Amino acid sequence: MGTTIAICGKGGVGKTTIAALIVRELIGYATRGVLAVDADPNACLALTLGVEVEGVVAELRDQTRMKTPSNTGMDRVTAFEYGLNEIVTEAKGFDLVTMGHPEGPSCYCAANNMLRRFLDKLSSQYSFVVLDNEAGMEHLSRRTTNHVDLLLIVAEPTKIGQVTAQRIMALTDTLPIKIKQRGVLWSRTDQALDLDGIDTLGYVPFEQSLADASMAGTPIFDINGDSPARGAVRKLMQERLNLTV
Repeated sequence: MGTTIAICGKGGVGKTTIAALIVRELIGYATRGVLAVDADPNACLALTLGVEVEGVVAELRDQTRMKTPSNTGMDRVTAFEYGLNEIVTEAKGFDLVTMGHPEGPSCYCAANNMLRRFLDKLSSQYSFVVLDNEAGMEHLSRRTTNHVDLLLIVAEPTKIGQVTAQRIMALTDTLPIKIKQRGVLWSRTDQALDLDGIDTLGYVPFEQSLADASMAGTPIFDINGDSPARGAVRKLMQERLNLTV
């Protein structure tokens, strides 16, 4: 099983940019590549990584739920796994899976069970799995993945950011999955704040070039290698995952 890093936080705090920076940094340490998973319904990770989405898991899941087994000799599980393989976006050093919306009011139990088995199998093929999640962590709470090695709660150093981080941290206590490390990663700041009962993992400074790139839809791989934000993410990965140069 690859080392899994999950990123969560409210919208607009730079979560997806940080997820993309993590993917970029881990490529250099990955002997078996990096799997990026965009689990935010407002999917933007592909744009930030500079790739085109081949397909969305949610649409395939919906189709699988509605269809009956075909008469071609391919059962529903095989068809679902085949479809999932088809929508993995392949790129240099990493692959991308885009989840789309979480399940709706109808029952998706069978499709989600197939999805979990597939993602567990797929994750084992990579050195690292980077999961860009939404604040509510719907995919984590429904056990789309069974374990997380490092959970980063991205927040800005404001009162709202602090309250949000505390709420998300409390939510992680209810998740039916194993989390080895978790804490707050402060975004767009030059200092780390301390919150009672929550580990501070570090901070990523504000950088105008990243803000401009986000506005323009410029891929993260086009950002200057001397980027302070990239350096902060590199340091975080090295320290928390015990990576060596």
